[in-house]
Amino acid sequence: MSLEAGRAPAERKAGEPANPCVMVIFGAAGDLTKRKLIPALYNLAKERLLSPDFAVIGVVRREMSTEEFRAKMGQDAREFATDGFDPKLWERLASRLHYVCGHFDDDSVYPQLQERLAQIDGEQGTLGNYFYYLATAPEYFSPIVQKLCAAGLTQEQNGRWRRVII
Repeated sequence: MSLEAGRAPAERKAGEPANPCVMVIFGAAGDLTKRKLIPALYNLAKERLLSPDFAVIGVVRREMSTEEFRAKMGQDAREFATDGFDPKLWERLASRLHYVCGHFDDDSVYPQLQERLAQIDGEQGTLGNYFYYLATAPEYFSPIVQKLCAAGLTQEQNGRWRRVII
């Protein structure tokens, strides 16, 4: 039993915001993202546990605009958020959502992703820290990781970190 367990929710320390980074979600239009990841990010934002320099890139196979992607993620957050929905909070979080279209095993997706990451680093100060969340079918895990490595997107240097979450 932790020391926090016996305290009332208002007395618990929520923690510190995470480091600046970009979360890349492969399979961002799928059920795991819809039901778990987007609501979790919304809840972290609500608790002020996301860095002000945090961004998300969704990699999906279906062509859509960034605005359509943000609207879809907003519908998901509204539907699955665990503790009410604040439109102003969502608007701030949605402004950090970005989109790359392509199939996970298509080599041309990874240079696009690399360009988008560099752009977001410059605009939002994410310091070159990236983590890749594979919300895909298991048969895509190996090809995605191999292509990330081949594109140099997993290489850590100059204090920048990279992670892959399966």
